[in-house]
Amino acid sequence: MNLIEKKINLFKTPEDYALAHCVSRDFKMGAGIARQFRKLYPDMASYCLAQKPKVGSAVKYQANNRTIFNLVTKNRYYQKPTYHALEKSLAHMKSQILSSQGITKLAMPLIGCGLDKLVWSKVAQIIKDTFKDTNIEILICRL
Repeated sequence: MNLIEKKINLFKTPEDYALAHCVSRDFKMGAGIARQFRKLYPDMASYCLAQKPKVGSAVKYQANNRTIFNLVTKNRYYQKPTYHALEKSLAHMKSQILSSQGITKLAMPLIGCGLDKLVWSKVAQIIKDTFKDTNIEILICRL
């Protein structure tokens, strides 16, 4: 695993990067970076809701030559996630990445650390621990 932090817009990363972000199980996606995902991928919320996701899961969505992982870290948009829910959703995403062919790069914002108020140093350690035994390049996009 190679973790890189860079000042770059998540949506400007090359298409060979899968994207990941945190969402609530209700897929409201009305604020933060989730709102930007909703604008760019208007069908994503309804597709993901139809999968009946659980907190601690990662819902994979494909559109426009891009793979997006929606990390379900809380039930409702107004709640705050736990580190445990984030860890479980990252593990679920990892298993999907490893079982699919071709995903070797992953880009994400400072997941859980914007509106969700998790501490980046703890989140970064969870990411490192989750992906330490992989060859995945993880790009953390800071603005």
